[in-house]
Amino acid sequence: MTTTLRPTEPLQHAADGTRSRRYQVCVNGRPVGAVHLGTSAHGDSVAVIDKLRIDEPDRRRGRGTIAALAAEEVARGWGCRRIEASVTGGTEAGAGLGLARALGYVLRNRGMTKPLGDTPPVLPAGSRARAMTRDEFGTWRVHESERYARTWIERGVPEAEAHAKARSDHERLLPDGPDTENVLLSVLEQDGVRVGVLWLALLEDRAFVYSVEADAAHRGRGHGRTLMRVAEARAIAAGRPLIGLNVFAGNTPAERLYESLGYTTTRYSFYKPLL
Repeated sequence: MTTTLRPTEPLQHAADGTRSRRYQVCVNGRPVGAVHLGTSAHGDSVAVIDKLRIDEPDRRRGRGTIAALAAEEVARGWGCRRIEASVTGGTEAGAGLGLARALGYVLRNRGMTKPLGDTPPVLPAGSRARAMTRDEFGTWRVHESERYARTWIERGVPEAEAHAKARSDHERLLPDGPDTENVLLSVLEQDGVRVGVLWLALLEDRAFVYSVEADAAHRGRGHGRTLMRVAEARAIAAGRPLIGLNVFAGNTPAERLYESLGYTTTRYSFYKPLL
C-alpha cells in the first residue's frame, strides 16, 4: 500500500510572512487522515507540523510515520532547515511521543500548568516580594534577553536567529517595559537581600510564568520555590484559576521543582534538523 499527502488547498501566504498548506493523508488514494504544515513566524527556514491526524481505523499501521516523513520532504522543498512539532500531554500522549522520538525529533521544552485554589501560599519567614524598579528593569532585561537567547542556541537554534527571537519576543511581551499592562515584575528579597526575580503575566484565563530565576550567588537555597509561591499568590489575588509555564528539556532542577509543586505537562515541543 502507498501512503501519500494530497494537497487540499493552495499554498497559503499569511500577512506575517509565514506559509502553510493542508493535506489529506491517503492510502492508495483513500483519505485516512490530515496534515497541516506551515512555517514559523520566527523564521521561514523553520517548518512546523501544526497538525497530524490519522483516523482511528488506520492507526497503528505506520501511517503517521510515513505522513510525518512526507511532511519533512515538503518542508525541504520549501527550503526549510529545521522542523518543529508538538504533542499534547495527558493520557493519550504516548503514541505521539513515541512517533516523535522514533523519527529523531528532540524534546526542546514542555508546557506545564497547575490549577489554583483560593488560598495563596505563605512565603517563608524573612521572604518579601516587591516590584522591580525601573533601574533594575534595564539591567535585568539585558541579562534576561541574553539568557533566553542562549537557551535556544543550546537547543539547536542558530545564534543570529536566537538573538532575533529574544529581541522580538521581549518587544512583543514587554512593549511598555515595566509598565506593560498585566505584567508583574517582582524582586524577591530574603532578610533584606535580593535573591531572585519573577516575570509573571496575567493572561485572560490564566497567569503565566515567563521567567523565574534565583540570583547566581543565592541558588540552591529554595528561593526558586519561594518565587513560584509568589507567582501563585499573585495569580490567585488577580483572580486567575490556572497558572502555566514553560520549562526547557535538560533543566532538571526546574523540572523537579515544578513537578514537586503539582504542575503537570500539557504540551511537549520537539525539533529536528532537516539535513
